[in-house]
Amino acid sequence: MRWIILIAIYLVVDLYAFQAIRVFNKNIWVAVAYFIISAVVIGNLFLQFNQPAPNDGFAGGRGYAIGIFLAFFVGKIVLSIIMLGEDVVRIPVAGIQKFFGSSQSFDLPSRRKFISTLALGMAAIPFAGLLYGMYKGRYNFRVLRYTLYFEDLPDAFDGYTISQISDVHSGSFDDKEKISYGVELLKEQNTDLVVFTGDLVNNKASEMDDWKDLFSQVKAKDGVYSILGNHDYGDYHDWGSKEAKEENLERLKQTHAEMGWDLMLNENRFIEKDNQRIALVGVENWGIGGFKKAGDLNKAGQGLKKEDFKVLLSHDPSHWDEEVKHDEKHYHLTLSGHTHGMQFGIEIPGWLKWSPVQYRYKHWAGIYEEAGRYINVNRGFGFLAYPGRIGIWPEISVIELKKGPKPA
Repeated sequence: MRWIILIAIYLVVDLYAFQAIRVFNKNIWVAVAYFIISAVVIGNLFLQFNQPAPNDGFAGGRGYAIGIFLAFFVGKIVLSIIMLGEDVVRIPVAGIQKFFGSSQSFDLPSRRKFISTLALGMAAIPFAGLLYGMYKGRYNFRVLRYTLYFEDLPDAFDGYTISQISDVHSGSFDDKEKISYGVELLKEQNTDLVVFTGDLVNNKASEMDDWKDLFSQVKAKDGVYSILGNHDYGDYHDWGSKEAKEENLERLKQTHAEMGWDLMLNENRFIEKDNQRIALVGVENWGIGGFKKAGDLNKAGQGLKKEDFKVLLSHDPSHWDEEVKHDEKHYHLTLSGHTHGMQFGIEIPGWLKWSPVQYRYKHWAGIYEEAGRYINVNRGFGFLAYPGRIGIWPEISVIELKKGPKPA
């Protein structure tokens, strides 16, 4: 049924968008080519989702089919909106002419070639952008640096640095050279601590088989720590049995250990320096909107005091808003991921930060602060479903902790 609905919507948009093509160029072969391409695009999408895919995920042909479909479909939506806007004018004009007798029949004014040309130009922007996001954007790694000030930070940790990556989604990768570059970029930061905040895979632990040797190269003086994200539990795959799903999760946990990552499952660790210490706390996934709530903040914080300086790893930023920032133990800094920044948006530092995901998540990318508590929402290292990124680039966060009041 979902395919029938998808095809019906696609055809309606397709036919309406064709109006711009027909006005711009009336050559019959242009029209034939338009509909052949449309049929191939949706036919390929249907084909890819009805045959086995690598790790039952979005890698390979399935991911590209999604990306190409989106490029054409979004472009056609733009065409349709502009054509509809023209009809909003044409139809009343025809009605007025008929009503006041200037025309004996209800004749719609002809579409203007200028409008169709404008529509095609506007549609080319998202079309080219989505293709660029697949070709270049998905591996366009960026290092984003933040300095955060805390008056109660232990003196020994003044200038302490943390690198954060999140949402690897290894089942989507297809270019070892590009991923190697991203890992090398992470290693070059040479921070005191490295953390990973969930979603190592899309569905299966086996997705990491070709990548764990590479990610095991990530080291830090005070260690590499990790947590689980919603995708890591295998909830989006039909396992056939409860035992198979549990075995997959155990295998994924073992993968963390094999890479030298200390996987934290509702627990905490102390990092010591010059007889002073800070607490690193890791919870399992906790999210609103139907996502798994395996995270237990009370359990993870056992043994901690309010005055302990605490850094919390929690995959879903909704956890911070719903529970963490109100907790009496005072979690100074929370590191999250999950949103990917929707892999699409516009960011102009100091001027503009926008993505459709902001209508779903209040905290969706970068640093936020409330009542002296901070959260960093990492934009993600990998990608999911759409095999690309536009404007929201794959991120390595580097956070420096400083002792003292926040500068004015």
